[in-house]
Amino acid sequence: MSSILVNPSAITALQSLRMTQSALNTTQKEISTGLKISSAADNASTWSIAETMKSDKGVLSTISDSLSGADAILNVAAGAVQSAITVVNSIKDAVTLAQQPGADQAKIATNLAALGEQLKSIVSSATLTNINAVDGSGAGTLSFIASYTDKNGAAASKVDTIDLTTKTLFKTGSTTSILQGAKATGSAALSDLTALTAADLGATVIADTLSNADKAIADLTDYASNIGATQMRVKQQNDFIKTMKDALTNGVSSLVDADMNEASTRLQALQTQQQLGVQSLAIANQNAQMILKLFQ
Repeated sequence: MSSILVNPSAITALQSLRMTQSALNTTQKEISTGLKISSAADNASTWSIAETMKSDKGVLSTISDSLSGADAILNVAAGAVQSAITVVNSIKDAVTLAQQPGADQAKIATNLAALGEQLKSIVSSATLTNINAVDGSGAGTLSFIASYTDKNGAAASKVDTIDLTTKTLFKTGSTTSILQGAKATGSAALSDLTALTAADLGATVIADTLSNADKAIADLTDYASNIGATQMRVKQQNDFIKTMKDALTNGVSSLVDADMNEASTRLQALQTQQQLGVQSLAIANQNAQMILKLFQ
């Protein structure tokens, strides 16, 4: 039945055209944004997962930056300890030389004083981002952020750290630092390697001075080993964090990024369907004109 009030063919063609236009708009949006899911309206569940992953990735980026900073701080501390070992070795050489018959102990004492000042300079300059791991200015432990566990609000999120128990090489007024309170087993008194004088080269104390220097080197070596082990952990953790960050980046991409090859192919097909839909609607609308001809 033909009717001038209702045109079923035109309605069907119009509905098909609307569907094609909607799909075309969606595809054009994917191509322009590069995303198949750009908001919760596109797919609430997938969008929510992707946003959580993006948030975690942001935290991992911060942790990675923190670990890079931690590595730099540890590098400075390790360099300071190594330099201190070198200077204490020079002190040992000078003290040993003072035991030789005819040695000029006054000049040796002057040299020891200069080496002591060098030790102080090494410690005071081993600062990076206001952190000095060798001058006793910290709380005794350096804690570097190493990982983050997202509990999604169901429980407390967790932050783990890599810790270094710091040791004091020199601190003004201290008698317990490695360099100021060096005392080997069996020594009658401790030695302040940053302030040795001719008195420390006397016949009755020079052996203790040398033994105490050996004790300081042993303590410095032990601290250097601890710093090195912490550095290794920091570098390994940073490598792992970067791997995790890359995995999250790929995961988010697989969830929300548009396949541009597919989208471009689909766009061409939809544009063709749109053109055919317009033609189909035009043909359907011609039915009313055909009815008029029956009355001519």
